Amino acid sequence: MTEIQSSLPAPTGRSAMPQKQQSSAEATARDFEAVFLGQMAKLMMESVETGDEFSGGHGEEMFRGVLAETLGKEMAKGGGVGLAPAVLEQMIKMQGGSGNGQ
Repeated sequence: MTEIQSSLPAPTGRSAMPQKQQSSAEATARDFEAVFLGQMAKLMMESVETGDEFSGGHGEEMFRGVLAETLGKEMAKGGGVGLAPAVLEQMIKMQGGSGNGQ
């Protein structure tokens, strides 16, 4: 996760949040990206036709969602698609517009 943390922009100016709040916002942005990527993976996996020869059967169907969620988390850990920095920036703007969340 350090790769993503270092790629998130630092807030500047008067919209800067306290360090504890900043860390929480960064984690939330990364989690959001992981969930988003997991949902994308789930949709892609649903579009793949499985044949009888290599199908995992009922067990595969049961755990397909878990696999998609894990894929999303791992993709986000590896740098994601750049969604977390954009989400963090919007969160900072929202906090700055409301008196730094106080």
